[in-house]
Amino acid sequence: MTEASVIPDHNHNISVCMLASGSKGNAIFVSDGSTSILIDVGLSGIEIERRLKSKGLCPDDLAAILVSHEHADHIQGLGVFSRRFDLPVFINKKTCKAASSRIGNIQDIVNFESGISFLINGLTIHPFSISHDAEDPVGFTINRNNTKIGIATDLGIATSMVKEHLKDCSLLILEANHDTDMLITGPYPWELKQRIKNRTGHLSNEDSKNLLKEVQHDKLQHVILAHISEINNTPEKALNAVGSALINRNSRISVATQNEPGALIYLK
Repeated sequence: MTEASVIPDHNHNISVCMLASGSKGNAIFVSDGSTSILIDVGLSGIEIERRLKSKGLCPDDLAAILVSHEHADHIQGLGVFSRRFDLPVFINKKTCKAASSRIGNIQDIVNFESGISFLINGLTIHPFSISHDAEDPVGFTINRNNTKIGIATDLGIATSMVKEHLKDCSLLILEANHDTDMLITGPYPWELKQRIKNRTGHLSNEDSKNLLKEVQHDKLQHVILAHISEINNTPEKALNAVGSALINRNSRISVATQNEPGALIYLK
């Protein structure tokens, strides 16, 4: 396995920044203070660089890119960004094959398998299968010093496997794509509405609330609601619906947006 030559710093815990989230592009920054990675590069390379720098983050400090699946809003800038900063791309074989025409030649590809953990320096990455209309889509958990984050966006149903992996997280990034009533009465063609609602589509606010009810626990510090539809949802509806499931008053909940990066969140 290719590993970047960054020496882990055991004093650091995880920080997270949602660089973009939504149907026009997705990217997440995760760091333990010495090893920094991106999950997906769904905006242009130039825009990802701009958003990183706007948060005081340097693209040259990145160690790797993880890829969840091959849809354009997750890999649009992947090839360009990987080549520009000479970054290894961790991706499973089916996704890599499906994405190949869009990402071009990447020098350093590391194939992972769903269900098998791997290391990028001090970060333990575990990819797990999710239900979405892509070749072999995955969510991720990222663990460091018993601080664990869970990422589950772009899934039509939260399976028991998904729920199992999202337990014990300090931070959860959960999809809250649509308000069901807004979707049904909204402007999308019926076929698209059906695609969004089905088992390989996207989670509604209610689905996300039910998922949070099942996986939250005392360690949970922060929930980020992701992939919110600009047509079929509002941040307020998502926060009201999913936030009502939060038991721990010390847990924070926020919404990731499409047009601007979110706050850099430091976990305890």
